[in-house]
Amino acid sequence: MKQLTIIFRHGPTAHSKGREALDLAMLSASFDQHVKLIFIDEGVFNTLKDQQIEQTGAKDYISTFKALSLYDIDDVYICKTSMDGFGLLSSDILIDYTSAEPSVISEMIRGSDKVLIF
Repeated sequence: MKQLTIIFRHGPTAHSKGREALDLAMLSASFDQHVKLIFIDEGVFNTLKDQQIEQTGAKDYISTFKALSLYDIDDVYICKTSMDGFGLLSSDILIDYTSAEPSVISEMIRGSDKVLIF
């Protein structure tokens, strides 16, 4: 089975990229691809609890992250350096994840068959 890694780099309100990345992840997983999600830089804001992004005019897709396990997407990583840089705590995060250092993330990317950045 091929490994698809999807990297979230942008926050949920600036672009529709986060929603598009999530849609692609779920679609790919529904076709039995192994999907890994990595959140880096402002992309970590896609994982925060209690967001109300619809107030910015964007569609609320953040709650859809709770459905990842239904699609067997269990490999979810958040960059520790990004979290620390924004002062985020594990209690701020909506989904189950593994914290990863940038060097570990680089290794994961090198081990993937396909990498898409949103």
